[in-house]
Amino acid sequence: VCNASMTNAVNFTGSVAGTNFNWTNNNTSIGLAANGTGDIAPFSAINYLNAVNTGTITVTPDAVGCMGTPESFDINVNPTPNVLQTPDQAICNGSVSNAIIFNGDVNGTVYNWTNTAPSIGLPASGTGNIAPFTASSNGTSTSVATITVTPTAMGCPGSPKTFTITVDPLPDVVQPSDQALCNGATTNAVTFTGTLSNIATYNWTNSNPSIGLPAGGNGNIPAFTAINTGNTSVTANITVTASTSQCPGA
Repeated sequence: VCNASMTNAVNFTGSVAGTNFNWTNNNTSIGLAANGTGDIAPFSAINYLNAVNTGTITVTPDAVGCMGTPESFDINVNPTPNVLQTPDQAICNGSVSNAIIFNGDVNGTVYNWTNTAPSIGLPASGTGNIAPFTASSNGTSTSVATITVTPTAMGCPGSPKTFTITVDPLPDVVQPSDQALCNGATTNAVTFTGTLSNIATYNWTNSNPSIGLPAGGNGNIPAFTAINTGNTSVTANITVTASTSQCPGA
């Protein structure tokens, strides 16, 4: 039986009418008294261990003052398995997740899990550890999957635990236009936009600060006075990367 479940009643019978059945139990920690007379009524089995808790019951028949041959049987109380809490994961669209290894205190535990959002790239259910997989987030919103894992050992289920896998979309930046200006002219302001403009940060670098623009910065680029003190054209390549708190874009 499983820990905390009710046993079946044990009804003793024999070949001699009027026989009394006296029994002893060598392990009261299963929830049964050390001894008794007559049938054993159902009781709530107990196991505080991480392995099987066994009580050996020895019953002796007694009729008209004559003792018969004792018989013994076991009541095995299986432990309640557990699963240790798995940490949440937050990953970027297209990235590979960390492997998820389930652990508990009872040997031989089987871990069955369900997933509320198969769209992240993980099946709706499975058994055992979860291997690394390529995460997917459709559209421009974050996808959150709740994974519920239930431990089972020796036919006895334990309490489920839940954790989440959050997949963040990758931000992008709309291609800004090139600019060609004369020395001393004012550039056009550059306003960066993209699919996640409400949460994205735009970091940029400049390959040629001599044009009057710093070597790097973040956010939009305000209008500035273009500089060329030489006799030939100069070019600055500006590279901008959109990033959220978790994920950098192209």
